[in-house]
Amino acid sequence: MPTFQQFPLPDAGEGLTEAEIVEWHVAVGQTVTVNQTIVEIETAKSLVELPSPWTGVVTRILVESGTTVDVGTPIIEIDTDPHGEPAALPPAPAAGAIARGHHGGEVIHAGVEPGGADEIAAARAAAGPDAAAAGAERQAVLVGYGLAEQDGPRRRRTPQDAAPESVPAPAAPATTAAAPAPSAAQAVVTVPAATRHALAKPPVRKLARDMGVDLDSVSPTGPGGIVTREDVLAQAAQSEARTLATYPGDVDPWLASGIVSSDGRQTRVPVKSVRKRTAEAMVASAFTAPHVTVFHTVDVTRTMKLVEKLRADREFADVRVTPLLVAAKALLLAVRRHPEINATWDEARQEIVYKHYVNLGIAAATPRGLVVPNIKDAHRLGMKDLALALMDLTSTARAGKTSPTDMSDGTITITNVGVFGIDTGTPILNPGEAAILAFGAIREQPWVHKGKIKPRQVTQLALSFDHRLVDGGLGSRVLADVAAVLADPAHGLVWG
Repeated sequence: MPTFQQFPLPDAGEGLTEAEIVEWHVAVGQTVTVNQTIVEIETAKSLVELPSPWTGVVTRILVESGTTVDVGTPIIEIDTDPHGEPAALPPAPAAGAIARGHHGGEVIHAGVEPGGADEIAAARAAAGPDAAAAGAERQAVLVGYGLAEQDGPRRRRTPQDAAPESVPAPAAPATTAAAPAPSAAQAVVTVPAATRHALAKPPVRKLARDMGVDLDSVSPTGPGGIVTREDVLAQAAQSEARTLATYPGDVDPWLASGIVSSDGRQTRVPVKSVRKRTAEAMVASAFTAPHVTVFHTVDVTRTMKLVEKLRADREFADVRVTPLLVAAKALLLAVRRHPEINATWDEARQEIVYKHYVNLGIAAATPRGLVVPNIKDAHRLGMKDLALALMDLTSTARAGKTSPTDMSDGTITITNVGVFGIDTGTPILNPGEAAILAFGAIREQPWVHKGKIKPRQVTQLALSFDHRLVDGGLGSRVLADVAAVLADPAHGLVWG
C-alpha cells in the first residue's frame, strides 16, 4: 500500500527557528527523486534550496508559498511506495450524504479511475483514525480533482464556511429504495485551491471585466462565498490607490508583499527573513559592543595604476580586478602584522578568543537586505585566487544564493561604500567580530605630492572596532597599515 512520508522543515543554518517558503519546484502528482530540489526557502540569513530526502510521488503540499513556518513543521508529503497495493476502502456513506469542506463546498462521491486520487484517499482512510482526522481538514469541493488542498493561496473564510464539518442527509422516504452504495472504484476526491474560481453572477463578472479586476483575487463577502458588486468596486478602489503612490511605473519588488493604505500614500511591509535578522544583529551589535571609529584620507594613485596593470596582465584576463581587491589584500596584510585585532569577545565565558585564521567578510547589499558572506581562510590566498573568490562571493550574493555556511564564522569585514559614491561612514560591527573597514569612493582631488599641488586619486578609509578588544592605538596602527599599502602597493611585497 502507499507509504506517506512528511518532510519537516529542517534547520538550514545555525540555530535558525523559522523560514519562509519562497517557491515550490514540484507539484502534487509529480514524481521526485532523492536530492532533487523541491523547494526554495528564505531563512534569516539567505535563500536555501532544499532537496528531497526520498524518491516517490508528491501527494500534498502542506505549506503555501509566502508562508513563514517554524523549523520542524511538515511542509510536503511524498508517497514513497506509489505502486504498492491499494488499501481497502472505508465503508461507503449513506445515500445522499454530503460533507461540507473548508470553503463551503460539497464533497461528492463519484467513480474515478483506480491508481489516482481515489487510491490516495482510500489508503489514508485505512491508515487509521489519526490519519483520517488529518485528512478531514482538507476535504474537497468539487469532483474530478486531486487531493492537494494547499496548492494555492487560501481564500478568506466567510461566515458560511463556519458550518459543521458534516451535514447529515435527510432521511429517505419509506417508499423510496435506498440508493446503491458507491463501488470499490469510487472515492472522495478534492479540488486543488489553484483550480478553484471565484463565484459571481454574470453582471458582476461583466463589471469585473470592464474595470480590469481579476475575480480570483477578490475576497468574496456574499452568501456562499459569492463575489458581489461591492467586492469588485472595493478591489478596484484598492488597485486605483496603488497608482496614487509617488513611485513611477510598476510596484517595486520591495513593496510587492506590502499592504497599501486606502489613499495610496503608505505601504506596510512585514519585516521578516534577511532584513529581520540584519536588524536584530545590528541592534545587538550597536548596543553591546562599544564602537570607536578612526578615519584616514589617503592618496591611492599608485593603487589605481596597479589595478590598470593587473587588468592588462594575461594572468588576470579571466578575473575582475577592482580597487576593492587591493583594499582586501591590504587589510589581510594589516591583520597579519597585528593579529590581536582578529578576535571575538565571549561574553558568556568572559574570554577573548583570538583566531589564527582570517575569514574575510564582504558586506553585500541584496534585494532582500544586507548580507555578509566571507571568504574562508582568505589569509592563504594570493592576489588572483583572492580576486576569483571575490567574484564568486559577490555574484552568489546578488543572486540571493549565499548559503548560511558562507556567512558563518567571519572574523573581520570590509564594507565598500564607495560603489555608491559615498566618501566614508561609521560602519557597525558584524556581530562576533572586532573590526570592520569602510572603503570610500575614489575621487580625483588636488593633493600635495612631492611638494607640488597635483590632481591625485584620493579615498577615505574608516575603521570601526570593538573597544573592549581593541584600544585606540591598535585600531590606528591597523588602519595606518591599510592606508600605507593602498598608497604604495610595494609595501605588500615587503610585508607579504
